[in-house]
Amino acid sequence: MTEISSRVLGTSGLKLTTMGLGGTGLGNMYRATDPDVAIATVHTAFERGIRYFDTAPVYGFGLAESRLGEAIRSLPRDKIVISSKVGYALVPISADEVAPVLWDQAPAFRPEFDYSRDAVRRSIEDSLERLGVDYIDMLAIHDPDEALAFEPGEDPRARSHFQDAMEGAYRVLDDLRSEGVIKAVGVGINQWQMLGDFVVAGRFDYFLLAGRYTLLEQEPLATLLPLCEQRGTQLVIGGPYNSGILASGPVNGATFNTRSAPPRVIDKVRQLQAVCARHDIPLAAAALQFPLGHPIVASVIPGARSVEELEQNLAFMRLPIPADLWRDLKDEGLVDPAAPTPAGR
Repeated sequence: MTEISSRVLGTSGLKLTTMGLGGTGLGNMYRATDPDVAIATVHTAFERGIRYFDTAPVYGFGLAESRLGEAIRSLPRDKIVISSKVGYALVPISADEVAPVLWDQAPAFRPEFDYSRDAVRRSIEDSLERLGVDYIDMLAIHDPDEALAFEPGEDPRARSHFQDAMEGAYRVLDDLRSEGVIKAVGVGINQWQMLGDFVVAGRFDYFLLAGRYTLLEQEPLATLLPLCEQRGTQLVIGGPYNSGILASGPVNGATFNTRSAPPRVIDKVRQLQAVCARHDIPLAAAALQFPLGHPIVASVIPGARSVEELEQNLAFMRLPIPADLWRDLKDEGLVDPAAPTPAGR
């Protein structure tokens, strides 16, 4: 893959660039991002051809949306696609209440799940105000799995908000789509099993699936992805680096699912890296491009908290990768042999 191209998102008519910009870095995830750097990152993304920007109210408790809104004020609105999410209410906290630690230097809120119709409508109004726009192209039901990324053997429907999400949030979003207010309805989630329920329960244009269809793991390939294809639901892949380890490699402190990577993951990543090294291809480049081999994947959206990180991601996306690398990964049992792969050079 040598350029940032576009793919049409099903019947929505929206064109998503094959690489978008994820919004967690703009929201100070784990550590603060300088406001000017955040805005420069968005502007550079646009200058380099990226036209798809993802965000959410819970990212920095409104900070990511506000920063994206400030950045796009000088960009042509009709030339970009924005996706955001619903399902969290931002509740003000008192001065003596401990703020959540995930978002550094964030406004004084704590998130509460609320998929009710009234809460979803308020959430959309607040997002429009923070973004400074008249419309949002794509809206997803956020974290109905309570943001859990499950390990093997864990209950894939633990603490599920499926019913609340379908009876509340989905009905609001479906109505807005019918009215032409939004173009696409989705689910943004960290585990894939629940999506098998969503895909048959409603008409979803996309699922934003974080970390579950990557170079490291392809568990939904045989079941969920064919079902999505049948139903006309496409994927946007968040967390293509599995929250870090596919970018850093198996180094000390490498993260997987936002936690320290377990030995089984470190061992597999070491093997993936070795095969990539034989072809002089950075592991991160293979990780970023791999999901786009599947025809239902519309875009991958790595986060970037600086212009330098963005430029590195763009370089990885544009690097030609030989077909022999994908074949070797399959031959060594590191990638599912049935997984479609990008066309090699």
